[in-house]
Amino acid sequence: MSDETTHPAIQANINSVDLAMKGDREGWLALYDDNAVVQDPVGVSPFDSAGKGHIGKEAIAKFWDTVIGPANLTITVHNRIPSGKNNVAVRQTAVNDMGNGIKTSIEMIATYDLNDEGKITRMSAFWDWDALEAQLKGLGLM
Repeated sequence: MSDETTHPAIQANINSVDLAMKGDREGWLALYDDNAVVQDPVGVSPFDSAGKGHIGKEAIAKFWDTVIGPANLTITVHNRIPSGKNNVAVRQTAVNDMGNGIKTSIEMIATYDLNDEGKITRMSAFWDWDALEAQLKGLGLM
C-alpha cells in the first residue's frame, strides 16, 4: 500500500478537497494541466449538457465559478485506492451547506489521473444527478 503523503495521485485528491473546501479557486485550478478534463458528474447533467466534461483550464474555471465556488462544501473522504503511480479512485461524500439548515449530500466515486509532472489531467466524479435533484425538489429549491 502506498503512503498517502507521497503518492502523487492521492496527494492531488487531498489538495483538491482541501482547496475546494477553503474556496481557493486559484490554488485549485493550479492543480490541473492546461488541457485537463473535469467530469463532475460523469455524463449529461445541467452542468455539462453534452456530457463530455469541462475541457481546458478556461472551461474548468467556469465550472468552479458556477458549481464549486458558490458552494459551502464539506467533503469527507472514506477511502482512497491508488492504481499505479498516477491514478487514484476515491470514495467520498460532498455536503453542501446552503444555510438556514438546508443541506444536500452526494455520495460519489472520484477518479484522478495525473501526468508525470503531477498535474491532474482528468478528474471524473461518478454520482447520481437524479438523487441531487430529488433532494433539491424535497427542499423546495427546484
